[in-house]
Amino acid sequence: MKKVLLGFCALCMVAFTSCKEENAADKINSENVAAAAERDATAGDFPVISFEETEHDFGTITNGTPVETKFKYTNTGKAPLVVSNIKSTCGCTVPSDWKKEPLAPGESAEFTVKFNGKGNNQVSKSITLTTNTEKGSEVVKIKAFIEPDPNAADKKAGSASIKKVN
Repeated sequence: MKKVLLGFCALCMVAFTSCKEENAADKINSENVAAAAERDATAGDFPVISFEETEHDFGTITNGTPVETKFKYTNTGKAPLVVSNIKSTCGCTVPSDWKKEPLAPGESAEFTVKFNGKGNNQVSKSITLTTNTEKGSEVVKIKAFIEPDPNAADKKAGSASIKKVN
C-alpha cells in the first residue's frame, strides 16, 4: 500500500511540474544574450605591457652610490592595463611613482626604481609588477658592477679582539 501511495505522489509531482504553458525558450531575455555574447567575445582580450627596456644596466658604480632609473611601458593590448603593485627582491631597490589608474590601450606610463648602490662586484635585482595581463605579473631587472669605495677604510681580516670581563 505504501508503494502505491508513493508511486501516485511521484506521478502527481511529474504531472504538475511538466504542464506549464510556457517553455524555457520564452524566458530568455534577448538583451542578456547580447551582453553575454559581447562579454564572451572580449574575454580573451588581455592588456599587453611593452617596455622600452626590460633590463637597465647602471654600469660601474662605487659602493654606496645611490642611482635611479625610469622604466617606461605602453599598453599594446586591447583592454585597459592595471598595475596594482610593484615590488623588488630586497629593500635596497625601491620602485615608486607608478600610475595606479587603468592605462587605456595605446597609452604609456613610467615608474622609478632607486637602488642604494651597495654590494660587491656584479649585482642584479628583479622588480616584479603585479598586473592584469594574461601572465598576471611582469619582471624587469637592474644591474650594476659595484667597485669598492677607494676612500673607505680598509678592514683587516682577523683583527678582532676579545674584551676581558671581570
